Amino acid sequence: MKNLTLPLQGAQMLFVAFGALVLVPLLTGLNASVALFTAGLGTLIFQLCTKREVPVFLASSFAFIAPIQFGVSNFGIAATMGGLIAAGCVYVVLATIIKLRGSGFIKKLLPPVVVGPVIMIIGLGLAPTAVNMALGKSGDGKLVLVAAEPALIISMLSLVTTIAVAIFAKGLLRLMPILSGIVVGYLASLYLGIVSFDKIAEASWFAMPDFITPEFNWYAIAYMIPVAIAPAVEHIGDVIAISNVTGKDFFKKPGLHRTLAGDGLATIAATALGGPPNTTYSEVTGAVTLTKNFNPVVMTWAAVCAIVLAFVGKLGAALQTIPVPVMGGIMCLLFGSIAAVGLNAMIKAQVDLNEPRNLAIVGVTLVFGIGGMAFGIGDFSLTGISLCGIVAILLNLVLPHGHHHDKAEH
Repeated sequence: MKNLTLPLQGAQMLFVAFGALVLVPLLTGLNASVALFTAGLGTLIFQLCTKREVPVFLASSFAFIAPIQFGVSNFGIAATMGGLIAAGCVYVVLATIIKLRGSGFIKKLLPPVVVGPVIMIIGLGLAPTAVNMALGKSGDGKLVLVAAEPALIISMLSLVTTIAVAIFAKGLLRLMPILSGIVVGYLASLYLGIVSFDKIAEASWFAMPDFITPEFNWYAIAYMIPVAIAPAVEHIGDVIAISNVTGKDFFKKPGLHRTLAGDGLATIAATALGGPPNTTYSEVTGAVTLTKNFNPVVMTWAAVCAIVLAFVGKLGAALQTIPVPVMGGIMCLLFGSIAAVGLNAMIKAQVDLNEPRNLAIVGVTLVFGIGGMAFGIGDFSLTGISLCGIVAILLNLVLPHGHHHDKAEH
């Protein structure tokens, strides 16, 4: 019986991560079956790098939703994947520097006054997409996919369910607000008759995931590299969280350089096959906290379950039948939450916005990001999150410190 408990616990961890894992490919036009496969593969690579000591699960990163949407529409999926491979390499480079120099330089290069506004842009930049989808339109607002009235009913039901589960639910259910929102929104869509089952009927039970070969395009690479900054910092936060939960210091053993390299190599492997970049999943860390099961072997089983499910053709087809308003409703909360995480990073570090230096960094970064500022030379232009990341870092390096430093900078 004991032999069975680990695979079952692994399946449970995957179930917790499932809603968020498939949401990213569904929003960005990538293949959900590939995302399942690459989440499993990425988790196994991470375990190899960290000597299977850290009980985390890696899957689709929300921080890359806007850059992938931008990349796919401007460079195509294959070139976007090439750019994302380069973003994964940034993690590996950072990991190497941390191994050689220690992690102090990250705090200097990326203090909360830089990271906070960049994370806020990741969330706020997506706000129009979330609202368009909640109203039944395509992400860019050009196509009407579902009539406005049923779309609003469905999206608000999804949104309210997601919030209610996150706040009021108990136990494991509380860790699955996105999955709950998808289920309720889907049932409402069925009731209102806007779901078509044709794709599921046509799909076979066993199917190879639709892997993609990446292409390397300098524009896509230059766009994606700065985007990696915010998720790399987020990774450090996640390692601190799982260290607190398990009572072990993963910064020392296996070491931050190993976890960051594992995350980077997992992202490189995932995007080389056409999946979204990987990141450590805080939902699963929450489930680890709740179940008090700190055995990393459970995550090995979660990864194996994800890889097996990737080959179930009918599951991939079923995920494609989820109507746009269901996802739009959940995104209204999700992208707002990402922005709030950025704000919280500055509040926790007590970044003083009365200090003109800090105000300049945060103010310029936010306006450039939300306003859609673009710097271009010839065909090439820097815009969005990558521009914001570079501008925030440069301003932080160039502007002199005032008479009273942030507490965070000491």
